[in-house]
Amino acid sequence: MKTLKPFIKWVGGKRWFVRGYSHFLPSKYNCYIEPFLGGGSVYFTLAPQKAILGDANRDLINTYSALKENWQLVYQYLRVHHRKHSKDYYYLIRGKKLRSSFSKAAQFIYLNRTCYNGLYRVNRQGQFNVPIGTRSSVLFKDDSFEIISKLLQSATLIVADFEDLINVASEGDFVFFDPPYKIRHNIDGFVSYNEKLFSWDDQVRLFHAVRRAKDRGVVILGTNVCHQSLCELYAPDFHMIEVNRNSSISSKVEYRGCFRELVISSEKWSG
Repeated sequence: MKTLKPFIKWVGGKRWFVRGYSHFLPSKYNCYIEPFLGGGSVYFTLAPQKAILGDANRDLINTYSALKENWQLVYQYLRVHHRKHSKDYYYLIRGKKLRSSFSKAAQFIYLNRTCYNGLYRVNRQGQFNVPIGTRSSVLFKDDSFEIISKLLQSATLIVADFEDLINVASEGDFVFFDPPYKIRHNIDGFVSYNEKLFSWDDQVRLFHAVRRAKDRGVVILGTNVCHQSLCELYAPDFHMIEVNRNSSISSKVEYRGCFRELVISSEKWSG
């Protein structure tokens, strides 16, 4: 199987992580579990034989599920979007309420690829409201929807709270976690994500979930904002290292640049 890459852009995506720090990923495990799926960079890099993939974003999980079930139909819709793409067409599709899971998936991918800077944002009514971007192409030469669909056949896709997914992990499984957060000069570490704040209480709940999983013999690896409060929270039970990453996906220029992030692991790294 060829090396896969995410088919969507996602704020907080882990392409930087798999490019520079893939040696942190374990080579052996039973089931791969990811409770904050997003663009799936780590999942596509590992291409595991068995996976449980979840996210609280229903539209996102529907897109993965539709590609798993019938990638050809999703692709047919995308070809239409590719052919008709224009400013007027973008806003027409953005405002549509579609019924078919396949047309919704194509709408999701189309908007993600042509909206401003690959953002996903909804208003209080749950409506996607990101303006059009500068990219004109909807389909790319390196699209691998067929291969992605084949890989997803061995994955269980769930719209769920992160704690529910982590709780199903058992001895020998591998959990990769990457909670939603936005960083600005590493000061305000916890801000709103879509319609919901990933609060400090959520961070504590996440910590307890992965610590319980570690105690069950689950391999744990995660990334989080490099914030003193989180360092203190994880320090007694996990190994940590600071890494730098660049961010270009943001609606505000001041949120782009080089930032420090925290890599958290149940395993001690060598070298």
